[in-house]
Amino acid sequence: MMMEGEGPQENSSCLLMQLEHILGSDPLIDEVGFVHPTQLMALNGGSAGSLDASANNFQQSSDHVVDTDILLYENSVFWTRDHKLAISTQSLLPLYRAAKHAFMTAIRQYKMLHNLCTKTDRLVDETVQNRSLASENLLESEVMKHSKALLLLSCDFGSAWNGRKLVLSKKQQFSLFMDELLLSALILSYSPKSECAWSHRRWVIKTISGKFPNLQEMVEKESELVENIAEKLKMNYRAWSHRCWLISYMTKEQMLSELKKSKKWAELHVADNCCFHYRSQLMLRILEDSCLRQVPEFCSSHVPDLYQMWKEELDWGETLIRRFVGREALWVHRRFLSQCWIKHFVSGIQGFVCSCLHLVVVEANSSSSRY
Repeated sequence: MMMEGEGPQENSSCLLMQLEHILGSDPLIDEVGFVHPTQLMALNGGSAGSLDASANNFQQSSDHVVDTDILLYENSVFWTRDHKLAISTQSLLPLYRAAKHAFMTAIRQYKMLHNLCTKTDRLVDETVQNRSLASENLLESEVMKHSKALLLLSCDFGSAWNGRKLVLSKKQQFSLFMDELLLSALILSYSPKSECAWSHRRWVIKTISGKFPNLQEMVEKESELVENIAEKLKMNYRAWSHRCWLISYMTKEQMLSELKKSKKWAELHVADNCCFHYRSQLMLRILEDSCLRQVPEFCSSHVPDLYQMWKEELDWGETLIRRFVGREALWVHRRFLSQCWIKHFVSGIQGFVCSCLHLVVVEANSSSSRY
């Protein structure tokens, strides 16, 4: 018997079921957006039957009996095509409440069963063990399904991220870890500064770093992801911090390649200090890998490659300073280069100081002429 007040909750559950079906039927969704209901109706008007076809596919592939009215609940709430998903802003609150309730229930039951299994005597009946394992697998699936929907609606819900970590740590399946990278990338498509999403990506990479055969390829793709996100949202400190963290997994060839690739980007974004900081971290790591810091003093002629790299960076920075007057990020980067030059390349210190003083005078004159 339906009690008073159960209607909205039932409707929310139907919406959640439909959202989870969409996410499950298209694991390659790479972008999500939250749009006004009128915009969504216009989208569905131009692609009628998008959810109908999705429902038919589900009915053919599922082993469970599903009410058709649930799957076709409201096509003005969702729109999906070409691995893109749009959700009506009007339905976000009921969806969030339903997803939170479903996830909290699933994770509570999963933890209870998991603790019970660890405390149970090993010499238990095999039939009971199989039933317990089946129940645990079912709850794991529920936790992953509900947490995915919840994180899509509230990307900084820490308990949902931790619940996924709990399941992944137990399963230790490589395919599941790769799915996590897809999920976090999906969330970053609309929330590029989500610290939880970036942190989760680092946890995944760190966890599989010793097991993934082509880790360098993954690092390269991660670097490209950061650059694409930084292009959409300037001054994204969290994204660039993630890219700096990746340096520890890069080979020397990759670091040199990153220096080359980031140079053009920096020239087009001279006010973005994050990119210049990234370049400084790359150069410091190359310096450390060459074991130069273990030597208190040395002549620049002993390390011609590093000397040339620093010299080219200084000359390039000077060109940008002359071209873009008054950009603080350029001067901050030059201070870093100057300190390293003085500390490690001491042979040309006097001429270098004179060059810096001359550049400061030119900058001051250029700045005063603008007023």
